[in-house]
Amino acid sequence: MHEVAPTAATLTAMSSSQVIARIEQQCRKQGLRLTATRRRVLELILAAEGPVKAYDLLDELKRERPGAAPPTVYRALDFLLDNHFIHRLETLNAFVSCIHPDHQHHGQFLICEGCQTVTEVHDAGLLRALDEAARDHGFTSRHQVLEIYGRCKACVDDG
Repeated sequence: MHEVAPTAATLTAMSSSQVIARIEQQCRKQGLRLTATRRRVLELILAAEGPVKAYDLLDELKRERPGAAPPTVYRALDFLLDNHFIHRLETLNAFVSCIHPDHQHHGQFLICEGCQTVTEVHDAGLLRALDEAARDHGFTSRHQVLEIYGRCKACVDDG
């Protein structure tokens, strides 16, 4: 199954408020606290035009809360990552929202070098193949993030 990660540029089927509602529901189920700061950082990630870096989040947060410091953002990001509500794009050191915040999964991403659109792909066969390849080499994988760079159809069509 292939689905697009909900960013401001690609959010269509599910609004930011729907994503937040699903995450709030998950927090209630798991006994987690979605504090005001955690929620605000999540909202900023959802509103971003593409992947967003921690210091960009901090700059935005400082406009609203002048006393905000890097640990504030990093703690919120850690919470959101640990609970699989967002993804970290390793090569960009940036964050995107998750299209399935209600269950754990590994990230597979198509990243357009033209427009910076990030498409989150869920391909169970690919995940199994990567796990199997790791096992064949005597390696036990703990975490996978697959990032593929190229150009999306719109950018290719634009020349």
